[in-house]
Amino acid sequence: MTSPNPAAKRSFAQRISGERIVLALAAPVLAVVLSVAICSVLLATSGKNPFDAWNVMITYATKSDGQVLILNRATTYYLAAAAAAFGFRMNLFNIGVEGQYKVAALFAAFVGAQVDLPAFIQIPLLLVTAMLIGGLYASIAGLLKVYRGVSEVISTIMLNAISVSIVGLLLVPGVFAPKASSTSNSIQTDPVSDSSHFFSIPTAGGDLWGFLFIAVLVGVLFQFTLTRTRFGFDLRATGRSESAATASGVNVKKMVVISMVVSGAIAGLIGLPELLQNSYSYGQSFQPGLGFLGISIALLGRNSPIGMAFAALLFSFLDSTGSQLPLKGGFPFEIVAVMQGTIVICVVVAYELVRRYGLKRQQQKVGAQLAAQAAATEKKEVSA
Repeated sequence: MTSPNPAAKRSFAQRISGERIVLALAAPVLAVVLSVAICSVLLATSGKNPFDAWNVMITYATKSDGQVLILNRATTYYLAAAAAAFGFRMNLFNIGVEGQYKVAALFAAFVGAQVDLPAFIQIPLLLVTAMLIGGLYASIAGLLKVYRGVSEVISTIMLNAISVSIVGLLLVPGVFAPKASSTSNSIQTDPVSDSSHFFSIPTAGGDLWGFLFIAVLVGVLFQFTLTRTRFGFDLRATGRSESAATASGVNVKKMVVISMVVSGAIAGLIGLPELLQNSYSYGQSFQPGLGFLGISIALLGRNSPIGMAFAALLFSFLDSTGSQLPLKGGFPFEIVAVMQGTIVICVVVAYELVRRYGLKRQQQKVGAQLAAQAAATEKKEVSA
């Protein structure tokens, strides 16, 4: 039996060294601590006891209904983060996730209301419809970048605005919405068929959305694609250096378009948990702001599937428990938005501080190794 390669063992040990783990965790932890400190100061300045606010939030999170709500919201938040992160790994800033999921959810709601097939056909049909519409809408920005040199930041922001008009144009009585009723002023699509309802898991705290498993599957496929496929290697290589990727035979233009399409396809799933497990129809106030929230979560999770899972749980915790602040103690709900904003700002600062510290430590280690090698060489020469 051959013995393990010592060099390979050292390489593995280096990758999982305690210092590397500490540096990886330091930035998000530092960002959260700084945000909590800033929000505590703000609460104290306004005459509120910050410890009472944290107690209300933590107490609600320990209850079963609070835990279910946190997991359900985290499911949607994770999908939003994954959509943004896929483009980020390609060095593409898909700011248009907001518009992509709104248009995709509208078409999925319309198809779900018009078609009534067995559930094992109906649900995949709606998933494919949402992903197809989201991918097609995102491909516009990819094609504009490749063939006209238009920045994806500009084009996706404009497409967000256009998506509002598309929804306004289609979500009218007689088109995607039923004809106006004299008893209701709300405009929304017909409810999706019963076969479109995604399964839930009954718990003591309420129904846990089965779409959680779809989010987990997206995370697994995200990681597998990036680390175990040729496409993932080409994507990461192109994101780091387009010229180097081109020199190695990668079709950069093709990668840009495909990456935008995949990012948009993931974005198409964002609205489906709410559509297929809660509201069952698409209305004018259908879950706004998830695309921009996903960018923040992706940033906090460093575009890593595992990191984004923790970030999604954190933001879901803040939103879910923050709703209890005005009810118990008269705390302002706006403190949650302040905390989320400070986390995003603090994480940028924290990552830069940790990066500089890590670079300094690396330089010190290299210097120590060079000094040791020089001393050993000098000792050999003297002994010779």
